Amino acid sequence: MKLLLTDSGVRNASILAALVDLLGKPIAEADALCIPTAGYGGPFGDPGGPWRFISGRSPSPMTELGWKSVGVLELTALPGIDKERWVSWVREADALLVNGGDALYLCHWMRESGLADLFPSLRDTVYVGLSAGSMVLTPRIGEHFVGWKPPTGDDSTLGVVDFSVFPHLDSPDCPENTMAEAERWAAGTRGPAYAIDAQTAIKVTDGDVEVVSEGHWKLFNPAS
Repeated sequence: MKLLLTDSGVRNASILAALVDLLGKPIAEADALCIPTAGYGGPFGDPGGPWRFISGRSPSPMTELGWKSVGVLELTALPGIDKERWVSWVREADALLVNGGDALYLCHWMRESGLADLFPSLRDTVYVGLSAGSMVLTPRIGEHFVGWKPPTGDDSTLGVVDFSVFPHLDSPDCPENTMAEAERWAAGTRGPAYAIDAQTAIKVTDGDVEVVSEGHWKLFNPAS
């Protein structure tokens, strides 16, 4: 997959340009599936968040960017659907738009549904993560972000990339997410880790990592 890991969606022209570059065509010619699942998990989950995400009424632009089509892929529903049907939906999509919420809940359902098993074969698919939707692809999220408790009992996630992500840096909605707190969090990740704000995204293509930002970010524990 080609990855665009955002803090708060496609918030500026630089992130939008990165998305179009990954797609290789205009957004108006691309089909997307949005995945709202993470918005139900964790202590702050509620039905309003997924609805806003799906309907394009969230403050974090994802589904409202002018896609040719947008469908909904709810991971908790997939175990009850014929696998060949939903796998074909995923393979036909140009982009997966993955909502924020609880990263460990999302990770659990990506594994339980079988979606995570498809990722290595989705070479041309563009994965656009929002907050927890970005964090779920990292090796671990750190205790700072643990809400919903997975059966494994730890903070490990899918490990599609080899770095961790601390989102919502200096956000007014998350006053606890300061740079000092990010530095403490990074000390426990035991690997490269990015702190990013709402104007920042991380673009990953064939293993090459590029920070796309009109805001603030910092890399901790860079690989030697």
